[in-house]
Amino acid sequence: MATPLSSGPLSSGMAPGSTDPRLILREEELDSGLELLLLAEAALWAAVDAALDGEGPGLGRSHWRAAFLLRRRPGIGVQDLSKLTSLSKQAASKTLTDLQRLNLAEKLAGDLDARRRPTALTAEGLAFEARVSERLRALLGRAYRTGGLDGVAGTRRILAALAGPRQGVGLSRRDGL
Repeated sequence: MATPLSSGPLSSGMAPGSTDPRLILREEELDSGLELLLLAEAALWAAVDAALDGEGPGLGRSHWRAAFLLRRRPGIGVQDLSKLTSLSKQAASKTLTDLQRLNLAEKLAGDLDARRRPTALTAEGLAFEARVSERLRALLGRAYRTGGLDGVAGTRRILAALAGPRQGVGLSRRDGL
């Protein structure tokens, strides 16, 4: 028999980011949520793969992920990309090197340490990222419209909680941290 899993300790007020003490989730409900996350991930990657088919050889999912994150967090380097994506540092380095070789990204001069050089997208890189992301934005937009206004905010809170501390990786104080 599945045991109930509560969302956390009781709190008197429901401040943003706090847990709702009335929410009790059973294993079956959590498993259903995990299944939907896996299926949603598969749908997103299928959209990325379809968009990448027209981009020519040598570009894969890791290249788009890196380009997307470079657009959203300009100046991240190998270490930050590794933390954000769970790629090994070696894989993150290869991905950024591939983007540079294809003239989609360029290394910038490091501010503090010459070994930690930030990377930025070139104009070609921005165009590549936009072409692939366009499909994903359409897919996400349809899903958000299906979920309704309350669903959008709730989904963002759930995804932010899952992303946890990764949200702040590669952002500077001027970016809101």
